[in-house]
Parts: sequence; C-alpha cells; structure tokens
Amino acid sequence: MDRPYRAVDYLISSLHQVGVRHIFGVGGANIEDLYDAAHHSAGAVRAVVAKHEFSAAAMADGYSRTTGRLAVAVSTSGAGAMNLVPGVAEAYASRVPLLAVVGQPPRPLEGRGAFQDTSGLAGSFDAYRLFSSISRYCARVDDPAELAPALADALTATRTLPGGPAVLLLPKDVQQALLTDPPPIDELLAVRHAPVAASVARERAADRLTELAGESVLVIAGDEVARRGARAELAEFVAALDARVAVVPDGKDVFPNHDPRFVGVAGVIGHPSVTDALRRARLCVLVGTRLPVMARGGLDALLAGTELVCFGAEPAFPDPDALHVDGDLRAELRAVTARLRAAGEAPPPPAEPDLRHLSVPPFEGEGMRLRDAVEAIAAAVPDRATVVADAGNAAAGVIHWVPTPRDGRFVVALGMGGMGHSLGAGIGAALGTGNRSYVVIGDGGFLMHGMEIHTAVEHDLPVTFVVVNNNAHGMCVTREQLYYDDAYTFNEFRPTDLAAGIRGMFPTLTVTHARTPDELRAALAASGAARSPAVVCVDVSPREIPPFVPFLNHLDTVSTQGAPHDQPVVAVG
Repeated sequence: MDRPYRAVDYLISSLHQVGVRHIFGVGGANIEDLYDAAHHSAGAVRAVVAKHEFSAAAMADGYSRTTGRLAVAVSTSGAGAMNLVPGVAEAYASRVPLLAVVGQPPRPLEGRGAFQDTSGLAGSFDAYRLFSSISRYCARVDDPAELAPALADALTATRTLPGGPAVLLLPKDVQQALLTDPPPIDELLAVRHAPVAASVARERAADRLTELAGESVLVIAGDEVARRGARAELAEFVAALDARVAVVPDGKDVFPNHDPRFVGVAGVIGHPSVTDALRRARLCVLVGTRLPVMARGGLDALLAGTELVCFGAEPAFPDPDALHVDGDLRAELRAVTARLRAAGEAPPPPAEPDLRHLSVPPFEGEGMRLRDAVEAIAAAVPDRATVVADAGNAAAGVIHWVPTPRDGRFVVALGMGGMGHSLGAGIGAALGTGNRSYVVIGDGGFLMHGMEIHTAVEHDLPVTFVVVNNNAHGMCVTREQLYYDDAYTFNEFRPTDLAAGIRGMFPTLTVTHARTPDELRAALAASGAARSPAVVCVDVSPREIPPFVPFLNHLDTVSTQGAPHDQPVVAVG
C-alpha cells in the first residue's frame, strides 16, 4: 500500500541523496514525524537517539569533522531546541558543516498559548532570531511548498565559504503536509552551485614564495584543511616549499604528526619546537587557519616580526592586512605548488623530526601522573583510530602528548570549548568512520554528559571512554592555585568511584579501573581488540600542573617550581 508522501519524507529522501546516512537527536512531539520518515526509509537514514540534544549536536559535529561530510542534528521544540544551541554555536564558531532541523508547534497554535511556543508571537521568544545569530542560514518554513528551496539554500550555506551550520525551523503541521512532485534536491543544488573564483592574490603569493626558495619557512596548518579535504594538497605544498609544519590544536590531524617536517602544535598547549621554528623562519604561511588565541598564544611577538602569508577563507587574526589567498583551498595550494616545483626541486626532508615538549613541574602526589596516563593512551591507540579530547587538564595533556594516529583523526572542540562535547563527538566519529574512537575526558565533563555512554552501548559502538578522574574541575583548581594564592577552592569535590557506578549502570559494558600505567595499557589493548564500547577510569591529582603555557609561565615568574619556557605570558584559560 502506497503511503502519502509528506514533507518529512521528502526531507529524509533528500538528505539521503546528498550523502547523509545518520541523523542525531532526541525525540519529541514536534519532531516525531521526522523519525517516522527515517523509519520508513528502510534503513537508508539511521536515526540515533542521544541522551541530550547538546550531545546530539556534538555527535553530528564529530561525524562531520572526521568524515568531511554533512551531518544532521534534530530536536523538538522548547527545551529540546534550547539544548541544541551550544552545539550549533560550536559548529558556527568552528565552521563545521551541520544541518539542524528543529521542530516547532503547529502553526494554528502559535501565539495562542502553544506548548513550547518559540514563534516570537504573543510574548513568546523568537527561535528564528536566536538560531539566526549562530548559523550561516536559518529559515522558518511556514509553507510546505517552500521546504525544498529552503533545504537547498540551507545545504548550500553549510558549504559556502567559510561554512558552518544551517537551521530549518519546521512546524509540526508543515512536517505532516503532503507534497506532490517536489523538485529533486540535486536539481536545486545544481543551480545554486557557484565555483569559487581563483584568488587575485595567488600569483603574488607564488611569486613571494618562489623568491624565498631556500629560506626557512614555517607553515601553520589548521582545521579548514580538513573541512576542504586538502590534506594531500597541504603535504605536496609543504614538500615543494621545504617548510617545517606546525598545526593548530583543533587541526591536529591535517598533517602527519610522525612526519620529520612536523614541529608540533602551536599555541597555549603547544610545543616549544614551534617557537624555535618560528624564530628561525623568514616567512610564516598560515594554511586553513586564522590563528586564534588558543593557536597563537605565546607567539604574538614573533609573528609581529615575521612576514605572513595566509591561505584560507578568512583573513588572519594576527595581521588582517597580510597577503591573503582566499580562493578554493585545494585549488590554490595546487596552483602555488606547481609554481614552486617549476622553480626548482626542493631538498629532501630532515632525517629526524624536531619535536620538543614543554617541561612540567614534577609531581609525586596520589594517583597516576597525567603524562604517564596520556602516554599510555598514545602507545595503545592504533592506526586509523580517532582520538577525541574534551576540555581542561586532561585535554591539555592529550593535545600535547598524544600524536594523531597514522591515517587517523584527532578531534577537539575549541570554538566554544564546552565540557562534555567529546562524548558525543566520539560517538559520531565512530559511526562516521567505522573505526574506534578514544575519548579522553575529565570527571567534570563526564558528570555533565557522561550518560551518552548509554548511546554507545545501545548501538554497540567501538568507542573507548577514558575518564581521567581528579574529583575536581582540574583547570579551575589550577587557576585557584596559581592566581588566587591557593587560599580556597570551589572546584575540588568528594571522591567518586566512577568505575563502580558505570559498571552498576551498564552490566554488559566492559569497565576497568586502571591504577597503574601498565593496567591502563592492558585495558586499552583489550578494548581495541573488540568492537564494543568500553570504559577505563584513571585517578589523577587535581594539584598536578598540565602542559599549558600560561600556567607554566606564571610559575616561572613567581616561583622556582617551573622549568624555563621561552613563550611569553598569555592571557588565556
């Protein structure tokens, strides 16, 4: 028996046509019709139910960052829509292509006391105005006939430079409306496609880079390289330029971390070897990054005295007037690389990498040392896996000490820097890539959104959750310790046995409480040998100083605990 063809059926079918295979969300009365359409798609689009809408957006975010594909998050109206906001804001700040579909009450009830009314009528607040401020495109679809063009506009906006999220607000009665012969989405997208013109600065940049052949050059690469699928072009460009390469924290996987040209991560969680390379450089080339504070902290003085060239959709923060090549990133890199190769053959790469780590104060307190824990993680993570760092001290350790796996991915959400984002992102990454995700999160982030473990269990996903428990909001404790005379704390808590609690909640889940680095390595190896989720809990101290340049520089200026650091003080964190 043929079913009536509803607006939601068109939406699911169109999303499938553009490559969407999963939607992430939480159900509710004003989005349930979309789930019904997913059910009737016969598995073409799989609906994943999260425990919280923020995590649904994080799942979509992690899915997109690791695959380069469009991701979709959905929510019902009211509180569900509001819970989606910080995840959409992260995607906006980090330019992640994401479509958010947000249900709304039926049109006849709006402005008349509808439950969860966000129409802006009769004293209700306006969801359109809210989501418009955190998206590249937002449309409220009040006419079912307008769904197709609105969807096409939304999908186009997610990819139009600089990229980011788009939002469709769909009243329930519009979702249920019957459609007759709606236009195919591929036809609508085709007429909206506009090739990106070649940058007018391309030849100037190629001329300058050719002139400096043989000089020391540092390339700092960022997350736009991943979004534009330009990893191969970046590698060819770097080789032709004979440059050393640093990466920004949220673009850590855009260049092989084991390559001899790699000098580390730039910024406040970065490596002194990046500072060394920038100090030697005649020219600094930014590729796919604007170099925000988290990625340039400690480097401003050197950047001010170094010539800068920027390849990417948006101008550089350190010098908006620097030479800026703003066309399609892949095309621009290919063109300039061809010019460099025509000018002469570059020398071979160095025999050994020049990667130098920060020196952190020794710590002999209770629990495992953070560095020992994250180095055990680094040793256990296999090729092609995804490492997902959360926020705070544990994330700083992972960003600094854990390299991106060979042919793998590394995810950290620094647009908004929200605690707990990694749980959803790791799930989305596992669904998108099919490879195991290793999520490293502190107890603070876990206590915010840790119930997403339930989602991993429900879908039997290859995700290893490493919970680094210091019974504190660790970075806040460090700030109290360093900046407020260690006179009090609001951020240390009573002890928790997270492993016992998780084991009790999820009896089929493998849960390990690792008390030594050897136990941690063994637990990680066991989880990697399976296809199911696993949790490993590790106890560390909140009093240990993480590899975070502002903290270490503060120690250098006020005590003898710290080791010498040549990055200047940065007001971050």
